[in-house]
Amino acid sequence: MSGRPGALGAVLFDMDGTLVDTEVLWWDTTEEVADGLGHRLTDADAPEVVGRAVEDTAAHLVRAVGGGDPAEIAAALTERFFRRVEAGAPMRPGAQRLLTALEAEGVPFALVSASPRLVVDLVVGGSLAHVPFAFTVSADDTERTKPHPDPYRAAAGRLGLEPGACVAVEDSPDGAASAEAAGCGVLVVPSLLPVPPSPRRTFARSLEDVTPALLRGRAEPPV
Repeated sequence: MSGRPGALGAVLFDMDGTLVDTEVLWWDTTEEVADGLGHRLTDADAPEVVGRAVEDTAAHLVRAVGGGDPAEIAAALTERFFRRVEAGAPMRPGAQRLLTALEAEGVPFALVSASPRLVVDLVVGGSLAHVPFAFTVSADDTERTKPHPDPYRAAAGRLGLEPGACVAVEDSPDGAASAEAAGCGVLVVPSLLPVPPSPRRTFARSLEDVTPALLRGRAEPPV
């Protein structure tokens, strides 16, 4: 897929592990809750924890221990994660520089997260309070969240754009799958989990290596 200057309609940023360093906080939270249920979290659990919605991780823990109330586990995960994020969620290296460059070029950007609205609002009101997002999408705002395409389709729709005019910046397999299924170009900066390659995905070591020009090259030219 090739693009050309001017084809980039908007950039859609994932939050956890992409703009802010919260993936480790989420893992620590899940590990704590799992320990309380008698389950020791290992790398084998990572695909059901990293980049997943709270409900998905809660359901995984229920399966892992052979029982329990998924709603209660989800509530415990949310509360404990909230407390960790409230204590501080630093921005990822290069995030501020990239956001500033996009703003300077007049490229709109929005936040598309699989975290619940409670957590999104906490981060956007704290670590990202200075960032002029067009809007934010949380796991509570669509019928299905990542890895389904709903969040990215909803974001493109709110911007009045086709998904192909948008580029998603993601760090996890589920996030990349969500954006790709929606029809967005995808820029992947992996954090805790490796992300498999595909023709619609470009990879960068860090957001420090990402420029508006690179993102523009991942958007589809207008038809």
